[in-house]
Amino acid sequence: MTSEAALAQLQCLLSEVPALAVAVSGGVDSMTLAVIAHRVLGPRVTMFHAVSPAVPGEATTRIHRQAKAEGWDLMILDAGEFRDENYLKNPLNRCFYCKTNLYSTIAAHTQATIISGANTSDLGEYRPGLRAADEYGVRHPYVECGINKQGVRAIARKLDLLDLADLPAAPCLASRIETGINIEPATLIRVHQAESLINDHMNPATVRCRVRHDAIIVELDPVSLKQLDSKETSTLRMKIANIFQDANPVPPVTFALYQTGSAFVGEKS
Repeated sequence: MTSEAALAQLQCLLSEVPALAVAVSGGVDSMTLAVIAHRVLGPRVTMFHAVSPAVPGEATTRIHRQAKAEGWDLMILDAGEFRDENYLKNPLNRCFYCKTNLYSTIAAHTQATIISGANTSDLGEYRPGLRAADEYGVRHPYVECGINKQGVRAIARKLDLLDLADLPAAPCLASRIETGINIEPATLIRVHQAESLINDHMNPATVRCRVRHDAIIVELDPVSLKQLDSKETSTLRMKIANIFQDANPVPPVTFALYQTGSAFVGEKS
């Protein structure tokens, strides 16, 4: 399907809904969907963005900037997952509790149909948050139109959203914490600091700072990992260990090849 055809299909689908509430995380999927929805339905659309220690500040800044440029009706909210012990315990299905808090909070503020930026590429991954979406009647327009991640990026380019089209995937910071390790705001701050350090130093295509029970593992895309020499590796290990210096003891820092969802440990169902 061409980007023109995909965009036309999305516009047709969205135009049939009386009012929409878009869950906007700050990534290319939800941001592009929000732009399309607003351009189709105008004042009948409200954007909802949840802020928390798991959401990098630059994502919120990006949303505010786009909201101003597009004239969005934007509501910033606290979804309350950091008051949910089920979420904080970080079980394998943590995302279910996260999305349950998010969608229940949005539903408490609107009668509109909630839509998300999930696309068909997400369906092949472990996504317990999709089960929470089902419980709140959340629709996924990209999925309904058969659009994958590559298609979303093509649509973003078609709409001249060039800063979004090439935006790297950036799941919430809690996704870096290995299953069973409690989610703590201070740890998420350190994770973000470590990833920012790596981004500033070498601008990799992908970086994830994984917090495991016995180590800090920095995962990089193949090209970036190959570019690291022993001196750089040693220097970065020391700097990242310094970021986590409050941990007792400070876990060893290692580098590894990026693996999607590698912090999830256990039997997925």
